[in-house]
Amino acid sequence: MPSTKPPKLRGINHIHLAVPDKLAAAQWYEKMLGFHIVESMLSWNTATGPLTIEDESGRIHLALFARDHYTPTSAIAFDASGEEFLRWKQYLEDAKLLERCTDHKLSWSLYFNDPYGHSLEITSEETETINRALQ
Repeated sequence: MPSTKPPKLRGINHIHLAVPDKLAAAQWYEKMLGFHIVESMLSWNTATGPLTIEDESGRIHLALFARDHYTPTSAIAFDASGEEFLRWKQYLEDAKLLERCTDHKLSWSLYFNDPYGHSLEITSEETETINRALQ
């Protein structure tokens, strides 16, 4: 375990949900909770990527993934600034927890698990700051 204090988080960025049919799930969330598809993230809606939906305020995001035998049923993605994301990367590496660091083009993500098997992600949309440091 790292001996330093963890970097800061800004809140929850999105929650992963595994569903049998992404479009049907999006329609249910629209009808029942007023969510809508995030048009700017439609390029991520591939066979393995999420269909991202958000509430009317744009503050609550759900990433709908097609259910398979490999994807966890749910995961929580925390939001961080670009600078804090870089601190988190080092912190998770020091703790030997970092599974992967991914450039999604619209954002960067760090993936790891807690000791109980829950999938966790730290993500940042401040790509310019991260790109300067990592590329």
